[in-house]
This record gives sequence, C-alpha cells and structure tokens, in this order.
Amino acid sequence: MKKLLFILCSIFVLCSFRSEPNQTINPGEKLVFVGSYNMSGLMTQLAQVTMSTENVTTAKNTYLHLSCELSTYSKWDSFFKIRDVYESYVNPANLKPSLYKRSIDEGGYKKKEKYVFKGTTVTSTVKKRTYPESQKTFSIGSSTQDVISLFYKVRTMDLSKFKEGQTQSLMIVFDEKQIPVTLKYMGKETVNAGNLGKKECYKLSIGARTDALKGKDKNLMWLTADDKKIPTLLKFSIPVGTGQLTLTSVSGI
Repeated sequence: MKKLLFILCSIFVLCSFRSEPNQTINPGEKLVFVGSYNMSGLMTQLAQVTMSTENVTTAKNTYLHLSCELSTYSKWDSFFKIRDVYESYVNPANLKPSLYKRSIDEGGYKKKEKYVFKGTTVTSTVKKRTYPESQKTFSIGSSTQDVISLFYKVRTMDLSKFKEGQTQSLMIVFDEKQIPVTLKYMGKETVNAGNLGKKECYKLSIGARTDALKGKDKNLMWLTADDKKIPTLLKFSIPVGTGQLTLTSVSGI
C-alpha cells in the first residue's frame, strides 16, 4: 500500500500545470474507489479508498480538510489488513497546505507522520512502531505540496490547452523528502466513471526517478474532461505487480 500511495503522489504532479484560484473544490464532496490488484492473472478487488472534504474552523483560520481513507475489505483482513488515513488541511482559496497527517496500519506495521508547512520549510514528526518519535526540518520548493492537497489541486488546472505528448515536472513531499516526478498528457479517452456513467476523460502518464514505478506509460490516470476533473481510473505498475483504482461513486459535487 505504501507503493500505491507513492503512485498517487506521482499522479498528483499535475499541480505543476498553470492553475486558477480554487472555485471547484467545496466541502461535502465524497469520492469512493475500489482498489484492485492483479492476482494470478485476475484483477481482484481488495480494498476501498474514500476521499472526502469538509470545512474546519479554528480560532484564527478556516481550513478545508481533505481526507483519504484506505481499508481492505473484511474478507481480506486475515490475509493482509490495511487501515490507512491521510489528511491535509489547506487554504480553501488556493489549496496550499498548512498541515499534513498520515497514519498507517498495514499488516501490523504502524506509523504516524505529521508535516507542518511554513513557507518553503517543512517540519516533520514521525512515530514508527515502538521507536522513539523523531523530528526533521527540510526545505521545499514554493509550489511543493503534500499528496492529498495535490490530488485536489489538479482539479483547478486547465488541461484543455495541453497538447498530446506535452510533459511537465514538479517536486512533491513524501516520506520526509521531495520526490521528482514527470507527467505526460496523452489525449482523451472515454471510460466508466461509477455512478456518473461513461465520461470523456483526460488521459495522463506518470513517471518518476524511482524503482517504485515500472514500465513506460504503464502508470496512468484518467480525469473527467469537464470543470470538475474528477479522477475516474488509475492504473499502476510496480515491481511486484499491477493494479488499479476505479471510481464507484461520487456525491456532493
């Protein structure tokens, strides 16, 4: 699952494209995906991924809370149980993150992370298994974001002006470091979009300077070719196999 989330990180490199102020992402949204993995030649449904948005108000600010929950179906828990939560607290106007939190429980392996963003500096706090809590401060680029905020940031981009084969690069934060990724626009295709029916979508290919992703144009994402740019399908290829995330339902859009 860690590799799956790295793939999601790479996919969200779209933030490097020119964007407008956020008029697309609102509180109350909910996207539900089914996660499948190729087992003995068959794409087997193993988990559910749920992404949601809500407003959170503190004494000083109002944030848009972006949440991603990953959970294996109960029948697979005895094989490899996963309960992961990823959260980002962002400025509602431009989706710039102030706080990113990650809590994972994967087959008994537990880890908690917190990233505090201040300008081009990030301070991370990590607690892994029974090890002592550790802290690290590192610098980032002015447009660098966390994985969850990037997922939503992409939907404020104007992809209609991109030409087939055009590429773009950016650095993203994951596992207490920046990771370079590259995105290539591959045109449009019509795919199933859960309860939305069939939709024309932008097709994108993701590459990264890492061994976590394998194959040329094997890691792909489809976004509805409309104002909302809803992610409908993600396909990934990693050293231990292939899989995909398929949108099943959308609400609050």
